[in-house]
Amino acid sequence: MSELFLPARLKVGPGALGNLGEIVKDLHASHLFIVTGSLMTKEPFQTRLKFLINESALKSTFFTGIHGEPTTKHVTAALSKLKESGADCVVAIGGGSVIDLAKAISVLAVEDCMELTSIPEMTSLKRLPLVAIPTTAGTGSEATKVTVITDTAKNVKLNPGHTGLIPDAAILDPELSVSLPKALTAYTGLDALSHAMEAYVSVKATPMSDLFAIEAIRLIGEWLPKAYSDGGDMTARERMLLGSWHAGVAFSNSSTNLAHAMARPLGTLFHIPHGLSVALLMPFVVEYSMASARERYDDIAKALGCKGESKPGNNVTSRLVEFNDEFEIWRDGAAYFHDLKDFKTHMALLVRDALSGNGILTNRQIPDGQDIENIYQKLASHLHMFQQA
Repeated sequence: MSELFLPARLKVGPGALGNLGEIVKDLHASHLFIVTGSLMTKEPFQTRLKFLINESALKSTFFTGIHGEPTTKHVTAALSKLKESGADCVVAIGGGSVIDLAKAISVLAVEDCMELTSIPEMTSLKRLPLVAIPTTAGTGSEATKVTVITDTAKNVKLNPGHTGLIPDAAILDPELSVSLPKALTAYTGLDALSHAMEAYVSVKATPMSDLFAIEAIRLIGEWLPKAYSDGGDMTARERMLLGSWHAGVAFSNSSTNLAHAMARPLGTLFHIPHGLSVALLMPFVVEYSMASARERYDDIAKALGCKGESKPGNNVTSRLVEFNDEFEIWRDGAAYFHDLKDFKTHMALLVRDALSGNGILTNRQIPDGQDIENIYQKLASHLHMFQQA
């Protein structure tokens, strides 16, 4: 038997943000606690948002104190302001970091004194009503049962999961993503692609998660290059938001696996954006995992539009390399290492932390420490070429 969990309500299209007031009232809320990044506080977006709030006769309190990926310090600051405000609904407008922070505080505002690590153990999870409005097409957090928060005291990423973390509603408005820089378009888009691909080859994949995963791969493979080359292409932006949402549903109902397990310690240790870390690793992880999921990689190749060969899955790795070339992923990744000896210095820690991730056991070919070290070494060797260029 399989199940499918996803947000109860979805609004999609240019101008979809205009439905916010209606959605919030249907959730029986009147005071919004809006978590957003600094970009969303600028004109003309701020004027538009305030008009929508006033038109709907709603109160609002803003929290804009998040820069980069969310940490336990952000959680403490946002939670304090949320409790002080008396707001009865949390609205996240931003990328995955903003949405993840909003998820965490929507629970902690109700489940007082709970630790984030306790969330998966809860039979039922109480929280404030939650609306997610993504401005990037990447994490799919608007559709998932997971939040990712860095514990600053322990320097580790926490990723508690619970169906209660799935937002009540999501709004996908491409007008909010047209200003996204090219690099972020690439990082987030390739992260979404990895979610879909890993969901499809996961040992936890189901017929229902497969439907969402393959559609996400098809959408992202076709529309990411167009969104990257022309950020103002509204159709491309909308298709990417849909692709990211489909990927979020897919991996939330199956799982990610090896690439994400290895990307977390890499990103944490070298302060690399999450999407970039995953994109750097994906070609080498697919190469390693190919033999264990040949037919599924054949399906992925077809969804990506790869042609030729009786075994099209062989082209998936080369297509990922092409994406990384086209979107300057290798160059950007190499810039995070002053000296690639850093890999060797920290290899034992990278391998240990990767092995501790849940994604190891959902990979169809379960790696040992030497396998993981070999993949990191291949990445290091490849990046070395770009440092010499």
